[in-house]
Amino acid sequence: MRVSNPRPAALAASVALSLLVAGPAGAQPAPPRRIAEVMARPEFAHAAWGMEFVDLQSGRTLFAHNRNQLFVPGSTTKVVTMATALEVLGPDHRFRTRVYRTGPVVAGVVQGDLVLVASGDPNLSGRARPEGPYPFIDQDHSYGGQPLPDDPLLVIKAMAAQVAARGIRGVTGQVIVDASLFPEGGRELGSRVTLSPLVINDNVIDLVVTPGAATGAPAAVRVWPQTPYLTVQATLVTADSGTAPAVRMVEDSTNRDHRVLVITGRVPRGAPSNPRWVVPVPSRFGEIVLAQALRGAGVSAIARLATRPVDPAALRGSYVDSLLVAEHVSLPLLAEARVLLKTSQNLHASNFPLLLAGLDPAPDSERTGFDIARELMRKNGLDLEGAVQGDGAGGDAYFAPAFMTRFLAMVWRRPWFAGFKDAMPTLGVDGTLAAIQKGSPGAGKVFAKTGTYGSYDPLNRRQIIHGKGLAGYFTTRSGREIAFALYVNNVAANVPDPAVLAGQALGEIASIAWETLR
Repeated sequence: MRVSNPRPAALAASVALSLLVAGPAGAQPAPPRRIAEVMARPEFAHAAWGMEFVDLQSGRTLFAHNRNQLFVPGSTTKVVTMATALEVLGPDHRFRTRVYRTGPVVAGVVQGDLVLVASGDPNLSGRARPEGPYPFIDQDHSYGGQPLPDDPLLVIKAMAAQVAARGIRGVTGQVIVDASLFPEGGRELGSRVTLSPLVINDNVIDLVVTPGAATGAPAAVRVWPQTPYLTVQATLVTADSGTAPAVRMVEDSTNRDHRVLVITGRVPRGAPSNPRWVVPVPSRFGEIVLAQALRGAGVSAIARLATRPVDPAALRGSYVDSLLVAEHVSLPLLAEARVLLKTSQNLHASNFPLLLAGLDPAPDSERTGFDIARELMRKNGLDLEGAVQGDGAGGDAYFAPAFMTRFLAMVWRRPWFAGFKDAMPTLGVDGTLAAIQKGSPGAGKVFAKTGTYGSYDPLNRRQIIHGKGLAGYFTTRSGREIAFALYVNNVAANVPDPAVLAGQALGEIASIAWETLR
């Protein structure tokens, strides 16, 4: 659904901007009684709350609580990350992933190598489309959800077909990936997926485990995609539906280019699961699967020999139009917002600060993506005293509610705001809000990014939620546009899943606000 963005008159907009940047003077208006009652529930006795709801047209704070204190925001950080990328690169930015030859073609054979130059495109996967939007599943496969039905190597195979269509039938050299756009090999702080400018199937291989029809029957494991890079040996049995799963995965590999994964244990009867395997070196994975795809397209090719180092400086002389043999062009960047925000895609978000630095034309090699973000925020008058950020996904960040609402106000003034708002999860409908406050008055009306950050408490044998957040927008029934930021930190309740408890409470508060604000 597209969301309209009516604008106030120029003078009113100027007044509102000054209020949102500086913040209203005086005491913060207290939350309404119904919201205060949610905050005062016994399960939140040891928790800390922070929030602010702002009328975007007037810039007035409608109500707030601890709005200037720093909170662990979880993945609401991705609002800042995605909007910063859109502001810097532009909503129409397209990633261009190209394959070049390094030598002439003689009798259908490249006298040299084929080089795939990684562009940072996060959607070299089954999501790839010639036009938008990118599809998604509410629980992303990076978090154990099911993979999309389309071939994860769709883009790689399409580029191999382009090479073959040029009459190329062989390569005297090797298939190489240049992943020098930014450093590869770190792990994002949530699902621990490998950071890289080459992202194929979100840098995971899906392992779809389907229990047998009866207790004691073997469970089936589907490896998706199937490549020479990973062999899976699985011995899993089906247990009663009420049994806790017990799956052990051990790598038994002596060859780093052919990983062997041994899976043993039990899974309960019921729906399929996906423990997915993280690709340790995405650039190497790319070389292997592109060589495989080329052979499938009738082009004789081998992946780079492991003993041969990649020298990007020596290869760059071949990156000219006359030597281009394949290219994949992504959808506009605004289409990626729908994947990153709806599913809370950690890898995509964690890559963006690195990507912005890699694409930065400034000569200062020490300049990071966070330097770029800070300059953008200062240029727009945001007070950075209420913000701390060390990653793109939310594993290392602190934000004050007042900072977040003012950042959201900045986004509200952008021409791409409607698409950005649409890209956020919708309360009770889709993405990470699909199961939150379904059937509530605000369901389908609140567009907001969720956030969760927690750990295990060995002392009490339970989970503690260090940070749970919800930040976004809604339009009241009278047409007022509202930005809000909601945080609850240190939820240590004795319930099976305190993250669900806190998430439902935040969704309830957002729904109450939509219901009561006029």
